[in-house]
Amino acid sequence: MLQQTQVATVIGYYQRFMQRFPTVAQLAESPIDDVLHHWTGLGYYARARNLHRAAKIIEHEYAGEMPATQEQLEALPGIGRSTAGAIRALAMGQHASILDGNVKRVLARFHGIHGYPGETRIAKELWRVAEAHTPKQHTAAYTQGIMDLGATLCVRRKPNCPNCPMLKRCEAERSGTSAQLPSPKPKKAKPVKASRFFIVSLPNKATLLEQRPMDGLWGGLWTPPERNPETTTEAFLDELSLTPEHLGEQINDQTFRHTFSHFHLDVEPIYLRLKQAPLHVADNAARWVNPTQIDAENEPLGLSAVAVKLLATQPHPQRALKL
Repeated sequence: MLQQTQVATVIGYYQRFMQRFPTVAQLAESPIDDVLHHWTGLGYYARARNLHRAAKIIEHEYAGEMPATQEQLEALPGIGRSTAGAIRALAMGQHASILDGNVKRVLARFHGIHGYPGETRIAKELWRVAEAHTPKQHTAAYTQGIMDLGATLCVRRKPNCPNCPMLKRCEAERSGTSAQLPSPKPKKAKPVKASRFFIVSLPNKATLLEQRPMDGLWGGLWTPPERNPETTTEAFLDELSLTPEHLGEQINDQTFRHTFSHFHLDVEPIYLRLKQAPLHVADNAARWVNPTQIDAENEPLGLSAVAVKLLATQPHPQRALKL
């Protein structure tokens, strides 16, 4: 959960997640919808899918015991070199190095390493110094210490340099470049995409949701049907074997923008209230769900952030979603 997400944001999600899935076995045996439901709101949902897949592998291939080698850990879904090193150092007491965001920042400043850490050349240099600094004894204490140093003193903005125990040896302090290190990612304009979402509801308040394919954007999550911006209401109704005569009301709501890490998505909501339910829903990955029942006790479904907003801001909302 802490990958790309701050501790303050994670704490509540972590507590609820651990209450629901206290063991690897229970996580492995749970349906992916339940797992994604308890991740709803955290973003980067590939983390949840990978965690679920890794739990299944640990349970079925390692008899429920966490594998102990770097190679075995890196083979698990969602675990890379640094996360594997953290598990080995902190949980298993092994000699292993890590290079998370906090450690990259500390080392880049301490050694005066210029260049974006995502570039191969810079990443190799950071790994070199990370491994050189990692002691063979008390590895766990050192690992926790350097992460805490980056999280509390050597922070991204306005680092607390006067209180840093490494101040006198820090190259960035000597050269006055703390504010410039680590070097930021080179900026480039994000592309803009557009989609039309049809939020279809019945007289009994049930709303049509579709599950996304496991691979790709919002994998495994449930959203109102998304179509390209040229899809007309008539064409969409035809997918449901309906005609405009079945439509009780249509509300074209204001377009809003949702930003991902690599692009912007302009969302155009169209709310359709049907007079009656269609005889069938063509896609097996679609279902009618009452939005007020999407919770851990009734319908534990994972929702994308866009879906949460579309369902919670319907022209006549019933009540806020429980997440």
